[in-house]
Amino acid sequence: MRARCGGRAVTSRVVATAGHVDHGKSTLVRALTGMEPDRLAEERRRGLTIDLGFAWTRLPSGTDLAFVDVPGHERFVTTMLAGAGPAPAVVMVVAADEGWMPQSAEHLDALDALGVEHGLLVITRCDLLDPEPAREDALAEISSSSLGGVGVVEVCAPRGDGLDALRTALDGLVAAVPEPEPGADVRLWVDRAFSIRGAGTVVTGTLGAGTIRVGDELDLGGRRVHVRGLQSLGEPVQVARGVARVAVNLRGVPREVVARGDALLTPDRWLAPAEVDVALRGVRGGGVLGAEPGALPREVMLHVGSAAVTVRVRPLGSGFARLRPERPLPLRIGDRAVLRDPGRRAVVAGVEVLDVLPPALRRRGAAARRAAELAEPDVGTAAAELRRRGVVRAADLVAMGVPRAEVDALPAVRADGHLVAPARAQEAVSALAAAVRVHDAAEPLDPGLTIEAARRAADLPTPGLVTAVLSAARPGTGAVTPQLRAGRVHLGRASGLPEPVRVAMETLRADLVTHPFRAPDAERLAELGLGPRELAALVRAGELIAVAEGVVLLPEAPDRAVDLLRGVGPEFTLSEARQALGTTRRVAVPLLEHLARTGRTVRSDDLTHRLR
Repeated sequence: MRARCGGRAVTSRVVATAGHVDHGKSTLVRALTGMEPDRLAEERRRGLTIDLGFAWTRLPSGTDLAFVDVPGHERFVTTMLAGAGPAPAVVMVVAADEGWMPQSAEHLDALDALGVEHGLLVITRCDLLDPEPAREDALAEISSSSLGGVGVVEVCAPRGDGLDALRTALDGLVAAVPEPEPGADVRLWVDRAFSIRGAGTVVTGTLGAGTIRVGDELDLGGRRVHVRGLQSLGEPVQVARGVARVAVNLRGVPREVVARGDALLTPDRWLAPAEVDVALRGVRGGGVLGAEPGALPREVMLHVGSAAVTVRVRPLGSGFARLRPERPLPLRIGDRAVLRDPGRRAVVAGVEVLDVLPPALRRRGAAARRAAELAEPDVGTAAAELRRRGVVRAADLVAMGVPRAEVDALPAVRADGHLVAPARAQEAVSALAAAVRVHDAAEPLDPGLTIEAARRAADLPTPGLVTAVLSAARPGTGAVTPQLRAGRVHLGRASGLPEPVRVAMETLRADLVTHPFRAPDAERLAELGLGPRELAALVRAGELIAVAEGVVLLPEAPDRAVDLLRGVGPEFTLSEARQALGTTRRVAVPLLEHLARTGRTVRSDDLTHRLR
């Protein structure tokens, strides 16, 4: 992290400790930093780390390194995972006089389940026994984990032996950790919350990526909160960028509403899924990965970030499961987490999140089919998610964890913030064509579908997508592609009027050609078989215009009326207009109103009209 701290720019990184109880993790951190990581009086009295400890130092390169010191006792594995979960690198501590121990193994299992790839092995208490056996055993265990081959440093922390070499090795460790994206969405898992008199509630955590600024608005469990102040490495800062240890002072947030396991989030960028589909990862080559799905308990603890939440497990198939946490968690595709059985006090599996908006499983065999989908090599990619969902909001894809660059590059029909897969768009066009045919057969006087009816027929979320899929449609062989005309979806270019209506229209057209302004009365319309529905269909088809209810003329009648009225004079009365047009008051009044609405005339006073 590059941050402005006390007027200078510093670079900050974060590592967590891990290892068996009483192997010297806190002693090592104390010797490296000169700070006391054990904050609680009980910890110092018992010489046993109970809660998370935090300290920092400057490495030879100038990089500031923060330590998250975790407890090693088996009773505090949940606390250990809360500290190590968000950290990108780990220092595995093994004592030379005790060697590899049960909590060494469980901590390594947890790190392996989380997929931690950057680590360092430190052999402590090398003054008490030859470190070589502990070193060989530890390296053999670690090599089978996600950490793989790691560097080794042998120290005696109380005497300071090996600390310079350790600082150099730590420089190399943090330099190998990839730089996080400063523009990433913020997800700060809270590992500590407390109150300061005069300042209010403060939360701390490891910021893995993204940027927090003083004054920012963040989301805390659906509640909008404001950043009143920031600290990093004990100094106030205006900006904090991951990876960094940060303390965030929240304005107006009661201490009791925030706890370890909560998360501060960039607003409106994260989903809170009730269920997630995951791949099960065996621990160091064993565990459940190759076992039958029923091998997992029905309920286990899910450890992700600093959260520890009970989840119900629904097996989907060998190596895959659906998890339902007791409370929604802000998870994304690619997140790694730990499943732990508290009864057995053991890590039973690691998980990788594959889907945070999974489909419902209702039919027989749905779980097995879902497992087959999740086994596809491109699962979780933008293309696969769009293909499976058919229609999805672009923002939801990003919130699910799909990289925005992938979303922006997708070949898709786009409108109203949604993406439609090409195959789904073609299905929508076919559905529209079928729906128009059915509608026109049932309602020949009302051809074509309204946009809203078309949206429902194509099962699209917004009306804008109807226009988009029709615009992108490619005509199929021998098929008629629907077209959008005058706000309705039609097939072909024919008016679609029934034969009797077309015949009646031709008769009416002949009447109006002879007498353009003698609109047919109700008796004549009934004689022709033209009721309100037939007249409305003729108006929609552009064959007639309605200047008033039941008063219809040919579309060119207004322009012909203006030409005739010019011969009367610049101004004229209703009576003069009626005589010039050779019509009745029933037609003249609404026709003059129509001319005024369409901007051809203006009303001079109560009695006269004037051409524009």
